[in-house]
Amino acid sequence: MKPLVLATLTALGCAWAAGADVQAQTVVAGSMAQSHREIVSLTDGWRFRQDNTLLGAEQPGFSDAGWERVSVPHTWNRVGHYIPASGDRVNTPEKINKTQGVGWYRLTFTAPSTFRGKRAWLQFEAASRKAEVWLNGVRLGEHSGGFSGFRLDATAALKSGRPNLLVVKTDNSTPTLRSATADVLPLAGDFFVHGGLYRPVSLIATDAVHLEMLDYGGPGVYASTRSIEGGQAHVSVRAKVRNDGRSAAPILVTARLVDAEGRVVAEGSNPVSVAAGRGSTVEHELTIGKARLWQGVEDPYLYRLVVELRSGGGQVLDRVDQAFGVRQMRFDPEKGFFLNGKPLRLRGVGLHQDLEGKGWAQSAADIEADIGLIREMGANSIRLTHYQHGQTVHELADRYGLILWDEIPLVTLWTLTRGQMEATSGLRANARQQLQELIRQNYNHPSVAVWGIANEVDFGASLPGFLTGDLGVPPDPLPLLRELNALAKAEDPTRPTTQANCCEGRLFAGEVEIPIVAPATELSGVNRYFGWYYGGVDDLGPHLDATHRKRPAQPLAVTEYGAGGAVTMHTDDPLGGPPDSRGRNQPEEYMSYIHEQAWATLKSKPYLWGTWLWNSTDFATTVRREGDANDINTKGLVTYDRKTKKDAFFFYKANWSDHPTLHINGRRYVDRAYRVTDVRVYSNAASTELTLNGRSLGRKTDCPQMTCVWEAVKLDLGENVIVAAGRFPSGDQQDRIVWRVAPDVVEAIRIDSGALMAAPAESVRFGSDAFFVGGKAGTVSKPADYGKAKVTKVIAGAVNSEVATTYRAGDFQYRIPLDNGRYKVTLTFVEPGAKAGERQFDVIANGKRKLDRLDVAAAAGAPLTAVVRSFPARVSAGRLDLEFRGRVGEAIVSSVEVSRR
Repeated sequence: MKPLVLATLTALGCAWAAGADVQAQTVVAGSMAQSHREIVSLTDGWRFRQDNTLLGAEQPGFSDAGWERVSVPHTWNRVGHYIPASGDRVNTPEKINKTQGVGWYRLTFTAPSTFRGKRAWLQFEAASRKAEVWLNGVRLGEHSGGFSGFRLDATAALKSGRPNLLVVKTDNSTPTLRSATADVLPLAGDFFVHGGLYRPVSLIATDAVHLEMLDYGGPGVYASTRSIEGGQAHVSVRAKVRNDGRSAAPILVTARLVDAEGRVVAEGSNPVSVAAGRGSTVEHELTIGKARLWQGVEDPYLYRLVVELRSGGGQVLDRVDQAFGVRQMRFDPEKGFFLNGKPLRLRGVGLHQDLEGKGWAQSAADIEADIGLIREMGANSIRLTHYQHGQTVHELADRYGLILWDEIPLVTLWTLTRGQMEATSGLRANARQQLQELIRQNYNHPSVAVWGIANEVDFGASLPGFLTGDLGVPPDPLPLLRELNALAKAEDPTRPTTQANCCEGRLFAGEVEIPIVAPATELSGVNRYFGWYYGGVDDLGPHLDATHRKRPAQPLAVTEYGAGGAVTMHTDDPLGGPPDSRGRNQPEEYMSYIHEQAWATLKSKPYLWGTWLWNSTDFATTVRREGDANDINTKGLVTYDRKTKKDAFFFYKANWSDHPTLHINGRRYVDRAYRVTDVRVYSNAASTELTLNGRSLGRKTDCPQMTCVWEAVKLDLGENVIVAAGRFPSGDQQDRIVWRVAPDVVEAIRIDSGALMAAPAESVRFGSDAFFVGGKAGTVSKPADYGKAKVTKVIAGAVNSEVATTYRAGDFQYRIPLDNGRYKVTLTFVEPGAKAGERQFDVIANGKRKLDRLDVAAAAGAPLTAVVRSFPARVSAGRLDLEFRGRVGEAIVSSVEVSRR
């Protein structure tokens, strides 16, 4: 049996039991004065088994000799992997474990003899998604909800100074009508619910008279800034006291605020007598004469809030000490968010508690590393999605000034059967419980701005089957939303309620009625994916303006926007074809394009009180086969393993952060399909110079959105060393990448028309659609959908059938940069649906008509049959202009090949 970690705590308390900050975890025994709480960290020595059928494991006589040895935090799940699998991947197919069900944990430990005569509490910072707990064969209780912390009274069952057996049964089964998790949120969601004891477990000893330990996992102390006037701050403190002794206890309850130098700046004391077996609430009003405010990332100043219980004889019975920031927040429907009376644009990211190889069982260091990435990007806010996150991230946000959106896991569904018109009483109770736990456990964090009560419960009849199955039209969400909104306001009148909706405006299905849920909360947020799942990115601005006009008195935020991005997939032009939002072709460059365009819109809307991109990192889900991954949502700006920051990460770093940023895009697209290309550099330097193999391509200043573009750069045959050099006040910096151009790329240009990513071809290489002006991309194949693979049509007579399945149609041109000389032009055409005579068009090369009234259907003689035409062309001004001009209907082409004669 491994030794236990024991921390003796006084003013610092414990990180969650007393609500202290992250630093409090480093306190060691004997480092402070006399102790009044002891915490034993139950980390090592656990035995684990995942088994849905196991019986009797809670009994002391049960043998766990063959069980796996684990440490907590722990989850048995490993979900999601990138493709192709390779030895350097963290997750590989053979390591994946998506089992959802019952996981048993058993731990034998010796409780310190100092616990004798004390009250003992078992504390679980999270157990997913249900937990049942026994100590020495005595059932202590259960908890439903996989995200919030909870405590159980272990006093009667604990054996001080002797070995004890702790058994925990966790269950992360998918909710069904017959499962033990049927009434436990979330019922659905585009994220995987990992199982196990994935946050720390500990044993705590207190005096019989103590601050409340069973208050929905809260610290028993709740403080808020009531007003800030003339430099003075007025702070209300509410302390819940419990007497578990056998006689009444006359005590003195003292609350004080202590500054960073250790000086007491405000203090109040109230005597109270607490009857045996009863509790009492004591309130204090504290005033700081010259308050230093918590100003977000600009100055996240923290006081210490210390609440202390003393006996009539002056003995300290209990003490809680935690960080406290003096601040006030306001939300304006026209001017956005205000912190301490000053406007502040909230710009941030969504965050899932998920890391490749560890899943939800992240260490404090892992979490701090994720916060480090977010801070590096320049974000000042985080939306903690789609459930309650642990204390570590809240404490870091307090420390670094990051403003938080907290929410419960009411996601997509709240019923499980077709025709069920309201949530069950059990589910409603669970939603209320998780909301109360969220609020009480995080009430004192200055970083928390809002309480989110739901995410995307407004699909209506467009409810996505890939998430929910065939449940028909869901019931009206408004009754449950109103109930939760009222509860949140009763719990905390100082913070507004909010939610994120997906579908107002019939975005996914134009003919479907959508419930309007935004009025159910004080603030609203919208998850909008224009240019990805629907519409064009240019539709975002008009949609937001219309939403704002619809409810001009309600502050509006954008809570999700973005696109998938695979770091192993690339395009030569993000406008070359439609995005494959539910399939494989999700090039990194398209993600960058969406973020560039979306941010240009969002930053121009002063009425938005906040914007959060989706997502900070890739994360696990079991409903996606997209991009270069299975069971991973690839919208993160950093990969699931945290090894790669995608190009879009540096777009935000250049725009949001004051730190010098210089980043050449496309560094992973090394072997280029075309010799001539634009070079994009994200730079917040005063001036940026680009060189190619030592030759200067010029210097740029004042680049729009910190995005400097050198257009139509002609690369050299072979290796191309591209260097961006930026001038910063702190000194010059450089970024360097290498691209390669193969001989066949110099000899010929091959364009896969209408393709965002070029299809594979035999013996030659095509690039994605590029060098075009006008027209619209299309395909004869059926795109992928959730759970359904792409159906690629076979084109008869085509040398490269998959290349021929896409096309560009309309009246359009190709302006292809070439060296002067003689060329052969080969065009492939496929008719997607018109009959003979319904489509006729001309092809003109550098002003000369080469094809006259081409009728593809007539020439092919059969559907989905390739028609190939070739002709010579001379280039004398460095460019070949190919014009496709409709005579009857629209012109069309499936591929363009230009090779030297």
